[in-house]
Amino acid sequence: MRCRSAAWFVGPALLFSSLAGLAAPARSAEAMPMAGQLRTSAPALAGSDPITGPRSHLNRDWIGLRPAEADTPILVLAGHADSQGIAGSGTSGAAVAAGAPPMYPGISDELYWNMVVAEAVVALGQQRGLRISTYRPPFRTISDGNDPGTNWSVGRQHAAAGGYALEIHFDAWGPDGVGSGLIPPLHRPFGRLDESLAEAFGGFPMAFRGGLGGPRRGIALLEVGKLEGRLERSLRNPATRPDTVLAIANRIVTALEVGLGRGPTTTAQPLTPQPGGVGSALPGKGLQASSGGE
Repeated sequence: MRCRSAAWFVGPALLFSSLAGLAAPARSAEAMPMAGQLRTSAPALAGSDPITGPRSHLNRDWIGLRPAEADTPILVLAGHADSQGIAGSGTSGAAVAAGAPPMYPGISDELYWNMVVAEAVVALGQQRGLRISTYRPPFRTISDGNDPGTNWSVGRQHAAAGGYALEIHFDAWGPDGVGSGLIPPLHRPFGRLDESLAEAFGGFPMAFRGGLGGPRRGIALLEVGKLEGRLERSLRNPATRPDTVLAIANRIVTALEVGLGRGPTTTAQPLTPQPGGVGSALPGKGLQASSGGE
């Protein structure tokens, strides 16, 4: 069943209400591992990051070596954008599980933050000259994961045409979550975009959970961090939200720049929402759980 709801259209005015006038954080957003050089072995990234919390402790059994063209088109997707109210709607986050109100009625807190970060990444990436856009489905619930409008379908088409499809996620809180890291796409040899994101956030095994639906369709899944603790508090607190979102978006965009072989840009200008959603692709006809139960 497809569900059309105004709650799905959490438009730029709302998403950017906490991001308006963003500038570079007073502290460097790069209080995080970032490597501009491709390594010949998977880097050991253990422990906890000061912004995104615990990193994946699982063995990363892949290395991204395939070069990417500097003008590779990048599509950024918000995980669980098409699976609300059904299995695979995304984590509630520790705060909601403890009784706090959700960030927005009718959608999981994970989807809310997935959308906020995805739009911030696209705004910052466009500002830095990347060929980057986002896709927001017009339906928030689609029971068929292979419907032409799902994240899965739109992302697969983009990847098959030679682009890079990246789906933003926050991992589950508590013992069900693993931590931050990239789950790489499985449709072709791993590339430098995959490697750069894994160096910035950590990495998951290539066949995590037996091979997830998104990666099997050529979509990279980025777990920003577990939606709990300091990361969740920093996102929910209006005083720290802008710096936190910008720091995450900056790390993602910088990793994309490095993976594309471009020199990372260090200047962050205020992020200004564009009419209809930042870099939005043309709306599709519907969608579902783009990443199953992640």
